[in-house]
Amino acid sequence: MTPLILLAAEKESAQVTDWAARIGWVVGLGLFVALVYWLMREGWKWRGTLQGDLPELSAAPGDPGPVRLALTGRYHGSTTAGQWLDRIVARGLGTRSRAELSLTDAGLDVVRPGADDFFVPAAALRGARLDKGIAGKVLTEGGLLVITWEHGGRLIDSGFRADHAAEHNEWVETLNDMINKTETEGAR
Repeated sequence: MTPLILLAAEKESAQVTDWAARIGWVVGLGLFVALVYWLMREGWKWRGTLQGDLPELSAAPGDPGPVRLALTGRYHGSTTAGQWLDRIVARGLGTRSRAELSLTDAGLDVVRPGADDFFVPAAALRGARLDKGIAGKVLTEGGLLVITWEHGGRLIDSGFRADHAAEHNEWVETLNDMINKTETEGAR
């Protein structure tokens, strides 16, 4: 029995890992991920350059009047109206963030901590609806409040999700009533 044990003890185990090849693959994969990230970043910057004709966003007036409705939630981005995948990134409109919306007779004030705030004058509001998606965010049917407005001759859809989704219906009704009232008063 002794010769068998000696034969087994003398054999050397094969190397389990080829460290040089493994490190090469990890470095290669890391470089590939970095390249993809860099290309995505350049694409985002290029889209912003192409949309550079969009004028500066309006700031809220000093005294906008009493608040009709208020909402806290998330701003999910803006797209060209009717084209839910054509994201607008110019002027910070592509930056997702928390948001506080206030609707007054003067218009819609969007306060975004960590991103640029903007104001949509009442005359620029075109409509509001419930939808299920906007570039970068898809929810259940009616899970997104989409407000259509005009800026620089371009119609824009902006998507919001309230902390309490039950508030969406009231916003759609109030905004559309306000827009219809403004249009009928302007037609006189």
